[in-house]
This record gives sequence, structure tokens and C-alpha cells, in this order.
Amino acid sequence: MKKRFWIICFFIALVTDIAGMQTDSEIIQYLSKPLIIPFLAGYFFTGVSNISNNLKKWILLALFFSWGGDVLLMFQGQKDIFFLLGLSSFLLAHIFYIIFFYKVRLAEKVKSNIWLLLIVIVYYAALITWLSPYLHDMKWPVYIYGVVISIMFMLAMHMLFISNKIAGKWMMTGALLFVISDSVLAVNKFYQAFETAGIIIMLTYGLAQFLIVEGAIRYIRSSN
Repeated sequence: MKKRFWIICFFIALVTDIAGMQTDSEIIQYLSKPLIIPFLAGYFFTGVSNISNNLKKWILLALFFSWGGDVLLMFQGQKDIFFLLGLSSFLLAHIFYIIFFYKVRLAEKVKSNIWLLLIVIVYYAALITWLSPYLHDMKWPVYIYGVVISIMFMLAMHMLFISNKIAGKWMMTGALLFVISDSVLAVNKFYQAFETAGIIIMLTYGLAQFLIVEGAIRYIRSSN
């Protein structure tokens, strides 16, 4: 019952935040957005609370810094520094997801796949080449962030080859949605703003976090 409560609250907060965007209500967004990740963290914690596994801390750290990124980006319209701080917080979140996926890959003895690396390199190179003329002072922060999230996605694709195929598919799909969300955010901010960008970014982001967490819960429970 507790687990169901947390995930219901998570989706209510996510839908409420998207509704706030749709209605241009900053009050609704300020009230709902900071609750999304804490509710998801509650869902993760209750899902693995009776299991002793060192992998749990990496997911919790990733969620903590994701929450920090959410809160900081709420104020990016007031000062540009908040965008950079939010980007840095999400950078740390991705690093902790990288550690999690890497440790799972080692535990499952999944070999490195050069084709998965090639996919990531081609996508990263194409997106950065397109956006570079518009990045100006943000070039290096965006370059670095792009490399980190690309590594995260590359390792997440290796989850397709773990023993728990369902958990692996959840995590890989979540990582893919994360890449889509951040790519849309970059295009909207640096190249061309468009009306539905905020909704697309938040929907793919929220589902990305949920899918990664759900996959992590399934994997941690099955590995014990």
C-alpha cells in the first residue's frame, strides 16, 4: 500500500506540474515540481527497503541531485546562473546513474558493445554540431553535459543484456527518454523556442525517472 501511495503521488505531482505549464500558472508549478522527485524517491525506498544492496545508494544520490536540478531550474528565468547550477546538479545525477549502470554491467558480466558506443557518438556529434553556433558562452558546459549523458545512455543500453530482461528494458527506455528530454531542452533554449517544449521536456523527464527507478527496483529485488 505504501509503495502504491508514493507512485500515485508522483504521477499526480507530475501531471499537476504539466497542467501548471499549460495554464501558465507559476504558483502551481512552484508547488508541484519540487514534489515530483521526493515522491519517486519514496517509491524507490519502499520498493527496496527490506533489501541490503549497495546499489541503492547510487539511485538515491541520482534522485537527490535530480531534485536539486529541478528546484534550481525553476529560477533560471530570474538569473542565468540558476541554469548553470541546475545543469551541474543534473550532471551529478547522471554521474550517479552511470556508476549504478556500470556496477550492474560488471555484476552481470556484460561485455562492452562497440556498436552501442558508435550510436551514442553519432547522435552526440550530430546534436552538438547543430547547436554549437548558438551556444556562445555555454559551449563547454553543454559539451561536458552532453558527454556525460551520452555515457549514461551508452551504459543504460547495456542493461538490455542483463539476466533480468524486463528490468533492463525499463532502465534503457528511461535513459532514452532522458536523452530526448535534455535534447529538446537544449534545442528549445539555444536554437528555437517552441510552444509545447516545456510539456514535452517535463513529460519525457518524469517518465524517464520513473522507468529508471522502476527498472532499478526490479533488478535489485531480483538480484537478492
